[in-house]
Amino acid sequence: MKEKVLIIGAGPAGLTAAYELSLDDKYDITILEASNEIGGISRTILYNGNRIDIGGHRFFSKSDRVMNWWQNILPIQGSLAKDYKQTKTITEVSTLENAPDPDIEDKVLLIRNRLSRILFLRKFFDYPISLSLKTVKNLGIIRIIKIGMSYIYRTFFPLKDESTLENFFINRFGNELYKTFFKDYTQKVWGVPCDKISSQWGAQRIKGLSITKTIIHALKKNFKSKENINQKNIETTLIEKFFYPKFGPGQLWEEVLNICLSNGVKIEKFSKVDKLIIEDNQIKKIFSSSKEYEANHIISTMAIKDLISSIEDEKIDKEVRNIAQNLVYRDFITVGILLEKLKINNDTNFKTINNLIPDNWIYIQESDVKVGRIQVFNNWSPYMIENPDKIWIGLEYFCNVGDEIWSLEEDELKEFAINELVKIDLIDKKDVIDSTVIKVEKAYPAYFGSYDNFDEIKKYINTIKNLYCVGRNGMHRYNNMDHSMLSAMQAVKNIQNNIKSKDNIWSVNTEEEYHESK
Repeated sequence: MKEKVLIIGAGPAGLTAAYELSLDDKYDITILEASNEIGGISRTILYNGNRIDIGGHRFFSKSDRVMNWWQNILPIQGSLAKDYKQTKTITEVSTLENAPDPDIEDKVLLIRNRLSRILFLRKFFDYPISLSLKTVKNLGIIRIIKIGMSYIYRTFFPLKDESTLENFFINRFGNELYKTFFKDYTQKVWGVPCDKISSQWGAQRIKGLSITKTIIHALKKNFKSKENINQKNIETTLIEKFFYPKFGPGQLWEEVLNICLSNGVKIEKFSKVDKLIIEDNQIKKIFSSSKEYEANHIISTMAIKDLISSIEDEKIDKEVRNIAQNLVYRDFITVGILLEKLKINNDTNFKTINNLIPDNWIYIQESDVKVGRIQVFNNWSPYMIENPDKIWIGLEYFCNVGDEIWSLEEDELKEFAINELVKIDLIDKKDVIDSTVIKVEKAYPAYFGSYDNFDEIKKYINTIKNLYCVGRNGMHRYNNMDHSMLSAMQAVKNIQNNIKSKDNIWSVNTEEEYHESK
């Protein structure tokens, strides 16, 4: 008889687990998805022929297994695939080459250039910040000297207490650069000051980068004609190329689901898990949408806060419930705006076509607007937009359910976003063609609130023998997509090999080679 596996959630972690298990005929696999969508935050939204990537997903990993896994689902685009297989290097592909090619097959990974910049003082700065002549001109020599001196000072005299994100930033970039480019933006993202956020967020997302490494990387670029696609010796935020599905990230996860279904996996949508019955340190019954399930193994990607709330167990400590109840999440809004053109007249660093700048996304450092980032979907893939002569962007707002931004009516939010673009001089209002709003709850698990006591939750979860928590919300960890996949792969390995300890799952993205830098 096959072992029954129940997977909660059809995001990258859940679908990775389903795919890996479906390759083994030993398992009867069912996915319960609370919504009607698959891919989680990595899904692609189709609106009036144009596609939205929620948050922007670069398909890049320092894990060979993940890089090969993606290519097994969707092969690399045509002639580039041959170049990659022969040399393991990346052919130059300009992000400005955005005219769709009718000869490119649909189920492919494109190879894309990565470019992100910061809009600050109504000027564009390199991201990560470089000491270019333009940076010096935009910031002014006095501020540059202050940045340099404060960085040198903290290099020799670091703060001893690095428990907060603020001190983490200061030790790596100096006080002046922290105040200029990190402090206000990070508070915009999380809604609280950096001195209220655990440094564990920094240790997970921005561990390896410093001003020195950025300068060294910039110097090395001048002596390289081609970059190895694995880019393993480069901090993740410094990578210059990445894979991207032709029709956005959701295309890959839809393909994964199709393979899973052909392998016998079942999926039930609109199936929110309401109750988990625990007996003798095992999940005995699962209730979802008035249906009852039993399984030998449960892989959960649902938010830890909701997971603990749904558990019925006489042994669970009230303190564990209290910690879970007070975990904090940051919610997310994307306002998609279709434009005739952008208002870019003073950027001499890059050639523009139809006023289309080459950025994948732009960080908005300006304090007089609430928008945090702007995606330029044309530059992720030219197939994200129906008419390549138009410009399709997404304004990202970091917020909380019920706050001022979240509570705006859709038309009010569209108008608000458009007016912010006008305010920072990126568009003329007359060039707006269409717009839409996408809201996502629990997009980012936060490293404040009751997070300092999260280990108590982890200890309890580890006592439940047949429960495996994976993925971003499943582990309450700001994982990248590849880290979520790796946690799912490890959970599958534990099930297949009857490994009792869960420590190897929790250790994914705590080892240095998996850290992202920023």
